[in-house]
Amino acid sequence: MNDETKKQINQRYERQLDKGERFWPDTIFKDLIMSLAIFTLLILLATFIGIPAEPKADPSDTSYIPRPEWYFLFLFKFLALYGQLPIIGKIEWLATVLIPGIAIGVLTLLPFIEKNPNRYYGKRILPISIMTIMVTGIILLTLMSEVPTVAEDGSKLLGTLQTLVGIFIPLTAYILFFAFKSNTRLMLWTTSLAVVSMILISGTVLALAPEKQAEETEVATTLVDQIFAGQDLYSIHCTECHGDDGSVAVIQGVEGLEGEKITPINSRDVLYTITDSAMYEVIAYGRPNAGMPPFGKTYGGELSRSEIDYINVFMRYMWDDRFEIPAEALKPLFPPLATGEVPSYDVHIQPIVKRYCISCHRAGKENNNYLMTTYEEILFTGDNAANNIIAGDEGSYFLQVIQEHAIMNPEKPEEELIGVMPPNRALKPNIVDVFFRWIMNGMPQTAAEAQALSPTPVP
Repeated sequence: MNDETKKQINQRYERQLDKGERFWPDTIFKDLIMSLAIFTLLILLATFIGIPAEPKADPSDTSYIPRPEWYFLFLFKFLALYGQLPIIGKIEWLATVLIPGIAIGVLTLLPFIEKNPNRYYGKRILPISIMTIMVTGIILLTLMSEVPTVAEDGSKLLGTLQTLVGIFIPLTAYILFFAFKSNTRLMLWTTSLAVVSMILISGTVLALAPEKQAEETEVATTLVDQIFAGQDLYSIHCTECHGDDGSVAVIQGVEGLEGEKITPINSRDVLYTITDSAMYEVIAYGRPNAGMPPFGKTYGGELSRSEIDYINVFMRYMWDDRFEIPAEALKPLFPPLATGEVPSYDVHIQPIVKRYCISCHRAGKENNNYLMTTYEEILFTGDNAANNIIAGDEGSYFLQVIQEHAIMNPEKPEEELIGVMPPNRALKPNIVDVFFRWIMNGMPQTAAEAQALSPTPVP
């Protein structure tokens, strides 16, 4: 920059000062107003929109796959694309340190590389072109962050297209920028073609990308929700050995643990002497010597830290007399049946099965292959599927065993074919009545189907 140019700039600066605005207090005041506006916007977004609740963090859970925040997703995708490059992609420090360092260095040195004193955008094509390509790449890489670089069938088409957008097109454009530095028209054409091609290729990638199945994670935020969540988890994972109310002292009907004596977990001996942290460790680590497997994900089980905490909350508020359970958590398991009303699977049977049956009757358990996690499984699975549930038949095996009548093996009369269900404790009469009405009236699935079968109107 020559002396004449410096003089013109200083004169222009003095004229602007004479017109009016100074850094203090004018510019500072504007900055404060803008900061207050942004702060207010954040407060409104947090209050009325918020963010989805997530499970409690579990540093020991090795099954968790960490991902960066949204503002780093473009770099996350860039590193994934860089890893697709042959040979070079194996040198991770180049992608994680050297290339981002060079990019930051170029941005830092850009004022020294581009010394044009003019502020008019039409005379600053090089820096504007560089930033246009860079910002376009950041936006597009962020949008494609969830798209895999290798398809399930092994195809690398999506990865190749993403590499064009994230690496090769921007790199080619930057090289051409400096080659055409003295030709504004060619630089503008290069920028336009690069941006359009990046957008088109990214649109193709997003259109061809496999649909991502959203993983819904239910997070109990209130005490009542935590009690219900814990009750459901307890019913699935614990009822088999400890019973639906934790009162079992002798395990029955569990392969390998038949007749094993245990301390009822709803007793003061357990609830008063074991802290929540100790209970968490028992559930997570299990007690292999006593036949209890680990339930924590870190140790090969199915439960996260939050889910184990929910079970703890359920046990405390249901059985520990030092805790007062909220009235909202005492709602009945299913709506009471009116005289002549026919129950349905959706409204009545499903919650009962979830509470008392699914702990044993799910995949991976010894249950004569009789599964009860869905309506279809209840009706059609099992080694004795033809006799398990028969519409209108009081002799159905299901109705017999829940009324404490074991099914004997016709070939060996002294041997039980199916034992009493559930093995640890008899079902209450009102629950047996629901199953009886349901089977005798054809096992309707929906409330509408059950309503149509009811002989009298149900309010």
